[in-house]
Amino acid sequence: MSTAWYALLGLFFATYFVLGGYDYGTGILLARARTAPERRAMLTAVGPFFLGNEVWLVAAVGILFGAFPLLEGELLSGLYPAVALALAAVLTVTASVQLRSRPASDVAKHAWDRVIIVSSTVAAFAWGAVLAGLLQGVPGHVFTSFALISGLAFVALVATHGAAFLALRLPEGGFDKIGRKLAPLALAAVGAATVAGLLSSRVRGHAHRLPVVIAGLALLVVCLMVARVTLGRRNGVAFAATSLALAVPVLLVGATMWPFSPVTGLTVADAAASGPTLRLLSWLAVPLLPALLGFQAMCWWAFRGRIDDRAPVYW
Repeated sequence: MSTAWYALLGLFFATYFVLGGYDYGTGILLARARTAPERRAMLTAVGPFFLGNEVWLVAAVGILFGAFPLLEGELLSGLYPAVALALAAVLTVTASVQLRSRPASDVAKHAWDRVIIVSSTVAAFAWGAVLAGLLQGVPGHVFTSFALISGLAFVALVATHGAAFLALRLPEGGFDKIGRKLAPLALAAVGAATVAGLLSSRVRGHAHRLPVVIAGLALLVVCLMVARVTLGRRNGVAFAATSLALAVPVLLVGATMWPFSPVTGLTVADAAASGPTLRLLSWLAVPLLPALLGFQAMCWWAFRGRIDDRAPVYW
């Protein structure tokens, strides 16, 4: 049962990175919008999904606390600076998106837009550093060169994902062209992070499943190449490719750490809660997972397609 909950934990975090990724990617790409109507259209495109996407993070954290209390304690204590930075940035993004439309002044709205851009970038960077910290082991220095480069690579991945999302949702704006420019940049950043990992003795010592690492990196490269080729032609395929690209790092870290985590010195079974606790949580998860999936499917079906002048404005 502990293995099933470990897989469910990975699924929830991967889904959060995919769904929250285009939120933060849209926030980062606000920097290229030159006019207020362009920024308004970008936020309108992401508006129906924004708060629903954050639910997956709350659910993933709940699983971590409830099903893996020992793992949660080790990770939060060892990766506290990166985790705290990520959560602070997530809260700032959420608040600033909802507050930007309150003031009537264009100057104030533009100031909130800058907050969204910075906090979205920081959130993506910090989550990349958290994933890198899991690979290099905790406790220890969180912001090593590997973690810093991995954080920048995750920012590039998130920005590419955001461009694919906006190309799918906006009638115009040239985001397919932006995505085609960002995909090679993301590839280069992933390559730099890979080199930094190979040069780090800590990463080599903790990433003990080399075939999984190679397969994950190969899949990531393929996803970015597919996105580069299909953007502007088949935007749905490009968005699916960037979605998978954001899920791959979580799956790679989870598979590398299973079943024995050199990060905590515990097996997955040792880090899990007791059998009765997991069974009780299973009864709670049975209705929760279909509800979350159904809500997400309903949102995407209700707001499918490109936005137009009749699209509701949320923020």
